Amino acid sequence: MAEEPNRRQYDAAAAQTKWQAYWADHSTFRPLDDGSKPRRYVLDMFPYPSGDLHMGHAEAFVMGDVIARYWKLCGYDVLHPIGWDSFGLPAENAAIKNNAHPADWTYANIDTQARSLHRYGLSFDWSRRLHTSDPEYYRWTQWLFLQFYRRGLAYRKASYVNWCPKDQTVLANEQVVQGVCERCGTTVTKRQLTQWYFRITDYAQRLLDDMTALEGQWPDRVLAMQRNWIGRSTGATVRFTVPGRTEPITVFTTRPDTLFGATFMVVAPDADLAQELVTDDQRAEFEAYLERTKQATEIERQSTERPKTGVFLGRYAINPVNGDSIPIWAADYVLAEYGTGAIMAVPAHDQRDLDFARAFDLPVTMVIDTGEGDPAQTGVATAGDGVYVNSGLLDGLANKAEGIARINAQLAADEVGEPTVTFRLRDWLLSRQRFWGCPIPVIHCPEHGAVPVPEDQLPVELPDLRGAALAPQGTSPLAAATDWVNVPCPICGRPSQRDADTMDTFVDSSWYFYRYCSPQDEKAAFDPAEVAKWMPVDQYVGGVEHAILHLLYSRFFTKVLFDLGLIDFQEPFQRLLNQGQVINQGKAMSKSLGNGVDLGAQIDEFGVDAVRLTMVFAGPPEDDIDWADVSAAATVRFLQRAYRLAADVTSEVGADPATGDQAVRRVTHRIMGEITDLLEIRRFNVVVARLMELVNATRKAIDTGVGPADPAVREAAEFTAIGLSLVAPYVAEEMWQELGQPPSIADTTWPTIDPQLRAAEAATMVVQVQGKIRAKLTVPADITDADAEAMALADENVQRALDGRAVAKVIVRAPKMVSIVPAK
Repeated sequence: MAEEPNRRQYDAAAAQTKWQAYWADHSTFRPLDDGSKPRRYVLDMFPYPSGDLHMGHAEAFVMGDVIARYWKLCGYDVLHPIGWDSFGLPAENAAIKNNAHPADWTYANIDTQARSLHRYGLSFDWSRRLHTSDPEYYRWTQWLFLQFYRRGLAYRKASYVNWCPKDQTVLANEQVVQGVCERCGTTVTKRQLTQWYFRITDYAQRLLDDMTALEGQWPDRVLAMQRNWIGRSTGATVRFTVPGRTEPITVFTTRPDTLFGATFMVVAPDADLAQELVTDDQRAEFEAYLERTKQATEIERQSTERPKTGVFLGRYAINPVNGDSIPIWAADYVLAEYGTGAIMAVPAHDQRDLDFARAFDLPVTMVIDTGEGDPAQTGVATAGDGVYVNSGLLDGLANKAEGIARINAQLAADEVGEPTVTFRLRDWLLSRQRFWGCPIPVIHCPEHGAVPVPEDQLPVELPDLRGAALAPQGTSPLAAATDWVNVPCPICGRPSQRDADTMDTFVDSSWYFYRYCSPQDEKAAFDPAEVAKWMPVDQYVGGVEHAILHLLYSRFFTKVLFDLGLIDFQEPFQRLLNQGQVINQGKAMSKSLGNGVDLGAQIDEFGVDAVRLTMVFAGPPEDDIDWADVSAAATVRFLQRAYRLAADVTSEVGADPATGDQAVRRVTHRIMGEITDLLEIRRFNVVVARLMELVNATRKAIDTGVGPADPAVREAAEFTAIGLSLVAPYVAEEMWQELGQPPSIADTTWPTIDPQLRAAEAATMVVQVQGKIRAKLTVPADITDADAEAMALADENVQRALDGRAVAKVIVRAPKMVSIVPAK
C-alpha cells in the first residue's frame, strides 16, 4: 500500500495551552482520596525558589512524573504534591541588595516557578501546595521543635562551632565541604557560641539498623554515604587519672590492645578540657596556640602533610595498664567535636602520633611487632597485625581479637574502662544567625531560663525587617528588633527575650511530606489518620547531593514522630531514585563558563514534550546528561512521526483488535510488555527506545502492511499514545483525541499485555559477567546486537556485578546470550 502523506502537524504551543487548562479545570491529577483505589505517594524533592526552573529541575521533575503517571494509569490513586522550600539565605541576601523584604523576592520567584511547572506538564495535585515560609506552615515547625524539646531531644549548649565569615552564620558539620562553606565557598573558621542542637546521636544505632530494610530500594551509594557519616566504631572507653584532678580523662579507642604503647596524651586545644587542664605556667603559651588553632580549617588541621604543632599543658596522666606517667599536650590535629576531644597517643602505630612524637622528642614504644622494623628507628608507624611485645599480659599473642578481649577484661576488672560503641555522627546544630528562617519558639527568662512559647501563641511570626536591617553583623538581625525580641516570661511575667536565632532550613524540609497529607489542617501539623492512608512515601525522587543532610535528617524526624506515637512506621521513603546532573560540553553549567542552557528558551524552541523526552532518553535516570550530546530537534521529528500515526488510523473506536493482524499484535504486546518491565526497574531511557520501535513498527504496518483500517493498527497507535503520555503528555493527549477517545488520556488504563502474544515475539537472553550468569532478560526474538548489549549493560544486577569497573569486551549472540568481560 502506498503511503498517503499526512501533512497535519502537531502544534506544541497550542497543545500546551489547551491541556494545561483542561487538567486544571478537571482536577485531573487530584487524587480521589475516597478509598476506592489502592494508594501510591510519589514525591519530588521540593524546589528552593531561587529563580525560574533550570535544566536540572527539568530532569528531576520529569523522572517523578513518569512514575506518577504510570501508577495512575495502573489504577492507583496517586498523591503527587508540590510545594516550596522557601526559607533560606539567598532571599535574605537579595532583600539586603534590593532594600526589600525577603518575602518579596521569595514569593515572586515561587509564582515564576509555579507557572513554569504548570507549563512543563507535571501531574501535580496543586490543591496541596505549601510554602515553608508561610506562618501556617512554620507554626507547626515550631510545634514540632517544642515536642523535641520536651522529649529532651532539643538542647542548648556553648561550644566552638563552624562559622562562615561571609554569611555571618553558623554551619552544621554537614554544611562544611573541604573546609569551606558549601553555599558561598568561604573558608570556615571556629567561633564559640551558645546554640541549639537536636540530639540525633540518640538515634544513631537505629538510623544504621533500619537501613537494612532500604537495601535494594535505595541506591547503594546513598546507604554507604549515610553509614560512613554515622560512622559506628567499636572499641573501649579508657579512663586516665590525672594527679591533682578529681575527674579522670576519658578517651575512646578502637585499639585498646595498644594501651601499653600510649606514651603521651593529646587534647584538642579548643576543647573545654584543655582549658581545665592547662597550668598557670603554661597558660599564656596555650592561649596563643589556641588563637592560631582557630584560624585553621578542619581540613588543614587533619592534613597528614602539615607539620605537627602543639603545646605542653603542664600536666601528666597515669596510663592505667602500666602506671606510667605520660605528658598531656594540646595539638590541633585532634578535634574537639570527635570522641571526648582527647586521645591516647600510640606513636609506634599511628603515623600522626609518631610525627608529633618525633617533632617534640617524645618516647615511642613498639607494642606490636609486624616484622617491618621499629617505628622509633624507621619513622614509619606500623598499623598491621603481628605479635604483641612490651605489652605485659598480651606478650606473645598474635591474635588481635584475643588481644582486645583480654585487655578489655583487664580494664573492666580494674574499673578503668569498658567495651564501648561510639559514632562519628555529631548532634545536629540547628541555630542560624539569620532572619529569613523559622523563629525558635523559646523565651529566655533571667529567672526560669529557656521557656517554651505556649502552643496557643504559635506561630511566633517574623517581624517586618528589610534591607540594611538584615545585613550580617555577627548576631542575628532579630536581636536588634527590640519590639519583637523583648517580651514577658510566660511563667513569671518578668522582662525576657525571645531567642533571636532561626532554625536551619533543613528542619523545615524534614517533615514537609507529612504536611502534604493534610495541608489545610489548622489543628495539627498533620492528621495521623491521613498520614496512615498515604505514607510512607512510595517513591521519592531527588539528587544524590542530599544523601546525608536532608535524607538523614528526614529519617531522624520520622523516628522521633514514631516515638511520639504520631505515626506507625519508622522510615519515611520506601524507595529512592536519584537523578543525575545536566551538564553542557562536559562541564557543569555556569554563567562564568558561558555554557548555561536556558530551559525556557529550549521549551520555546522545541516544546515541552521534546525537552521532557530528550531528558528521559539521554540515559538512565542516575546518569549525568550532557545537553551538547543530545538533540531536542531530533525528538521533535519523532514526536511528529508518532502524532501522525493517530491521525492516520481509520478503524472505528472500539474495533476489536483480536480481529486484526496477529503479527502486528505480537509486536505491540511484546514491546508494551517490555516497557512495563522497564518501568518497574526505572529504566526510562530504554522505555523511550521501545516506544520508538513501536512507532516504527506501526508506521510500517500502515504504509506497507495491513493498512490504517486494521484494528491491530489502532491498538498499536493507542498503546503508543498511552506509553508516550508518561514522557510527552501533550502530544499523547492530542493523539488520544485524534484516535476518537474521550479526554484525558491520563484517565485511561495501562494496557493489558496478552502473555501469549508477547511470548511469540520474545526470547530469554542470558547475561554473563566474567563467565557467571548475572541476569536473564526477556528480549525481542529479533533484537539487534547493539540493543542486546545496551539492555544487558542497563540491568541492575549486571551493574552491581561490574561494581564500577570499565568494560573491556562484550560478546553478543543475540537473542540468546551476552557475555561481558570487565577491565582488570
